[in-house]
Amino acid sequence: MSLIEQIEPLKLEALQELAGAADAAALDRAKGGYLGPQGKFTALMKQLGTLSKEEKPAAGKAINAAKIELETALAARREELELKAALPKEPADFTLPGRRRALGKLHPLTLVTEDIVRCFRKIGFAVADGPESEDEYHCFDALNTPADHPARDAQDTFYLGTAARPLLRTHTSSVQIRVMQSQPPPVRIIVPGRVYRRDNADATHNPTFHQIEGLYVDKNVTAGDLKGTVEFVFKQLLGDDVKLRFRPHYFSYTEPSFEIDFSNALVKKLGKDWLEIAGCGMVHPQVFENVGYDPEVWTGWAFGFGIERIAMLRYGITDIRLFYENDARFLKQF
Repeated sequence: MSLIEQIEPLKLEALQELAGAADAAALDRAKGGYLGPQGKFTALMKQLGTLSKEEKPAAGKAINAAKIELETALAARREELELKAALPKEPADFTLPGRRRALGKLHPLTLVTEDIVRCFRKIGFAVADGPESEDEYHCFDALNTPADHPARDAQDTFYLGTAARPLLRTHTSSVQIRVMQSQPPPVRIIVPGRVYRRDNADATHNPTFHQIEGLYVDKNVTAGDLKGTVEFVFKQLLGDDVKLRFRPHYFSYTEPSFEIDFSNALVKKLGKDWLEIAGCGMVHPQVFENVGYDPEVWTGWAFGFGIERIAMLRYGITDIRLFYENDARFLKQF
């Protein structure tokens, strides 16, 4: 039998084997047996050199046409097998009701946190996390907080009582330090998490609460970038009628530093013109030096705010303690 006479029977044989492949492994074996480096069609191609000039064009054309047909059949069978693998193993009753949460609802703080994270993800921020039990270096020293700063006093911070003086973190800024120590710039992260302070003076303060901080480090970052990001996030969270203002302030880890006030219809209902909502500023050069970044090359901003404060504003809640009392009558409203 001449070479050209072998092509059609071999193609039919290959098509039958491809169609009969029971799974992806069998399909790959069939492919290798015919189209692989040692496959039967490959062997035919190698014999083209033995043909005369008159026979070679027709034979080459026939082999290529057969290979195209086999590759089409291979792709179709692979798609069938993938679809079959994705189908449920047992018959499904599509008349049954959809899945529902068995019990309870998401906590209002969880709902607000997810909304905040979603806002930041839209503009390219990643979420970072770190330990709630911290050391003084990451919580204070690396953030340029002097040893005699009031925040380091036992009246303000929960120390855990051992010689190493571990503590419950007072802010999620400690995670910013850990991230910058672990990777080179640029950095674009948000850090949501629980923090602890000795503060329960009134209905708007609690010894434990949730905070979210943002950090952006790159070349040529300015306070304008900070203001634009803050405006975008708070308008996403609290509505387009939000107005913001920045007041000069002091934080040991930013310079210059600002406090952010905002105003909207809800604030007006509370009988106020402005409400303080966050602190922010350009990262202090000393903080960059502490983590090994060159402050002559890199600049950045950081800001943080309480998640409870946002939730209280959004839902009209006047007592922060309601979030932690586990009262089902309160929680089922959200």
